[in-house]
Amino acid sequence: MATFELTKDYLEKIEEAVSKNDLVFLNSELDDLYPPDIASLLFELNGPEAHTLFQLLETEKGAEVLSNIDSDDRKRFIKEQFTVEEIAKYVNLFDSDDAVDLLNEQSIVIREKVIALLEDREQARFIIDLMHYPEDVAGGLMQKELVKVFTTQTVSECVEEIRLQAENVDKVYAVYVVDEEQRLKGIVSLKQIVLARKNTKVENIFEDDIVFVDTTKSGAEVADLMQRYDLEAIPVVNSLGRLLGRITIDDVVDFITEKAEEDIQVMAGITGEAEEDDSVWVLAKARIPWLVIGAIGSLLAASVISSFEGILSKVGALAMFIPIMGSTGGNVGIQTSSLIVQSLAERSGLTMSLGERLSKILLVALINGIIIGVLAGSYVYIVGQPQLFWVVCISLLSVVLLASFMGTITPLILDKMGINPAIASGPFITTANDLIGISTYFFIAYLLLHL
Repeated sequence: MATFELTKDYLEKIEEAVSKNDLVFLNSELDDLYPPDIASLLFELNGPEAHTLFQLLETEKGAEVLSNIDSDDRKRFIKEQFTVEEIAKYVNLFDSDDAVDLLNEQSIVIREKVIALLEDREQARFIIDLMHYPEDVAGGLMQKELVKVFTTQTVSECVEEIRLQAENVDKVYAVYVVDEEQRLKGIVSLKQIVLARKNTKVENIFEDDIVFVDTTKSGAEVADLMQRYDLEAIPVVNSLGRLLGRITIDDVVDFITEKAEEDIQVMAGITGEAEEDDSVWVLAKARIPWLVIGAIGSLLAASVISSFEGILSKVGALAMFIPIMGSTGGNVGIQTSSLIVQSLAERSGLTMSLGERLSKILLVALINGIIIGVLAGSYVYIVGQPQLFWVVCISLLSVVLLASFMGTITPLILDKMGINPAIASGPFITTANDLIGISTYFFIAYLLLHL
């Protein structure tokens, strides 16, 4: 299949066709595009144009397109262009988890009206069941649609159940086995069903060694389990062990992607959810908190420098190396904390004690500090300031060691406090290490130069 590329020329052709109501051309183009490609196209059009194009789609394809639109964009698109009846028409075709995501983007009034209009009352019940779960736990990620059979049924009856239930399930990875109390007992693969004799009891062929999660398990833990055991789907049970739903790999990928985007923004010092196409005020508001903290940190650094004004007046060359102290500390802190945050996110290296972790990181810092210190010291000789050789070397070594310690301990403390450790990798550590680096530099200069 050819890869779709949305060019400016193609977009202009679509806009012109919409303005001229050229339905033949538009229908022809939409027939050749996949739902994700159409979602990308709608994003580039204005509201009325996008809605005109969207209405040309068959209902089933339109539902797929809606599920592929980014949450914030979809919220605006639906609010501006859709009636409650239109929303209900497409929600009828959504998997229950995707339907909940879409409805949670709407106001309570719209949400209740849509649920009341749903033709599929089982779908409505599924949605209501899922809505009380937070979106970042297994209960909020799962979908209610699945195929299940009882242990007492035969393979022949199992095949019939698959025929009946699979009408509402897009992808059947396996069949879940439950007892009379709806408690999850195991799983039977489609291969086992095909190979078994039709009168064989399900209880004789199902596998009881199955990985599952309860509704309160965090999304990160679900993703870790599915990655560790290479699962395409994982069943979800309640506290009594009763089967409630399943989480598929595409839901987990969506969760991981959203989480990664949030962490990247936090690490960069952007609060909330900000997109490039947001308003100027939204973008400014998302950036200002950490910029203020950075400015305060810089003012504090200026105060530190002013307190050593006497030293600077005697050895003005010291001012040449102030930037490298701050930037080196910030860079080392970011590098170290990023590794710690990644380890915490993946829950890897958990067997290492704090002492082992610190000793390893500080040994790496010692090697890096010596190399950076010698390089900077060599530059000191080149620019004709040999009296500052040991000041610069020892200061940089100390800064690297301290920044590594800060970059290690801060995310670990935040994680213990239940705070997202990704925030430690942003401007906070950079600002803190600026202060530490400059203070360390002048203190060592004071000691070694006897000023």
